[in-house]
Formats: sequence, structure tokens, C-alpha cells
Amino acid sequence: MSNLVNHFRTITRHRMLVMRYCFKLGLYRQGLLHDLSKYTPTEFIPGVIYFQGDHSPNDAERRDKGFSTAWMHHKGRNKHHLEYWTDYKIGTKKGTMSGVKMPLNYVLEMFCDRVAASRIYNGENYTDDMPYKYFMKGRVHTTIDPETDAFLEKLLRLLAKYGEEKTFRFIRCYRRHHRTY
Repeated sequence: MSNLVNHFRTITRHRMLVMRYCFKLGLYRQGLLHDLSKYTPTEFIPGVIYFQGDHSPNDAERRDKGFSTAWMHHKGRNKHHLEYWTDYKIGTKKGTMSGVKMPLNYVLEMFCDRVAASRIYNGENYTDDMPYKYFMKGRVHTTIDPETDAFLEKLLRLLAKYGEEKTFRFIRCYRRHHRTY
């Protein structure tokens, strides 16, 4: 089957799974709007060209060009990515970037996104500790607010230890009683 069809299927399956997870948490608008930019030519065309099926085509584009045009476009339009929430830090050496604390709903969408991506890319081999392991592996390379980092890690640890059902139950309860973390 062609890369075009496979890429379309992969991103659509991912979107539908994130939507299902967001709906479980009452994040209906975010679920409906999640990753729509992946269907724009700026993201879709490189996705087709660099499609691999078992991980993001952005990695292959990055290896080929030294950067990913699709990722640059995507992270600047989707608030569930920690890279969207970076800015220059006041009071430090000029040019120092730091993470900005993310609003709770976007951290929850990021959690859903990470779980769905792990499920899609790992298929039948998926286990609930995979999103946590992937997060920990990439953590040293990210600029993330310390509170956001700690809260996301907590959610991913809960998933790894207790599974989806209990973790989503915890998040729903937490969201009812808290506006932030």
C-alpha cells in the first residue's frame, strides 16, 4: 500500500484514539481539534514522503534535512506539545530559553497524545509502561517547566503501574477538584 494511504491511516487512527481519550476526560473540544494541522500540506506531504509506520516521519525528515519542516509547523500550532510552551527567560543570560508552565487541560491532552502515539506505533506489543519509558528517554533533551514535567511524569508513572482504567479515573477525579497542578 502506498505511503499516502498508510500515513493518512496512521494519523487518523492516532487522532481518533486521542479523541477517545480526551472525551474520557471531558476534553471534548480538544479531542475534536487534536492534530488537525497534520492534514495541512506543510505537515501531510513530508509525512507521506518520510512515512515509516513504526515512528514519526519527522525523525526521518530530520535525519535527511537536519530539521523537520512538519514538526516546526506542528509544534507551533498545537498547545498540547511542551515545545509550544517555551519562551525567553527574564533575568538570565540573553537568549536563554525555558519551559513555561502548561495549563492543566493541555498537559492532559499531551498525556492522551503520548499514550495514543505509543499504542499506534507499538501495535500489539504495546504495554502501559511504554509512554513512561519514552518520556524518560527523551526527557534530557527537552525544555520543560519543572512543575509540568513532574505532573506529566506522575501521570505516566500511574499509567505504567495501574493501567489505563485506573489512571483515567484518577485524572477525571483530579480534574473535577483542581484547575491546575
